[in-house]
Amino acid sequence: MIRKYLLYLLRWQLSTPILAVVLILLAGMSPIVATIIANLIGGLIFFWVDRFIFRSLSKNPLWEIRDDVVCVTCGKQGRGYRIAEWLGYDRKQDKNPQFRCEICKDEKAREVKEKLS
Repeated sequence: MIRKYLLYLLRWQLSTPILAVVLILLAGMSPIVATIIANLIGGLIFFWVDRFIFRSLSKNPLWEIRDDVVCVTCGKQGRGYRIAEWLGYDRKQDKNPQFRCEICKDEKAREVKEKLS
């Protein structure tokens, strides 16, 4: 977390000269209008930087859990689990999610972890 915070502080300092240049170029305008335009330009640029800084690559998987599903591995019906997101593995928008029972989910988690390593 401290690394993200330091990157954010660096990003904040880099935004100052960029916005200052925009304000200098817009010096003939009303200060309020120039500030609004400069902030819009800053938002267009730094949204992407902030998104990169604060993206989450969790070491723990994000599980989706549903009741009354059929395990795709063993066919058992009951509570089902699937890894929706984990270290670059992203199946949140999967149109045909595959759920596994409590036992089979652990094997799938090991399989996905090996592929990601």
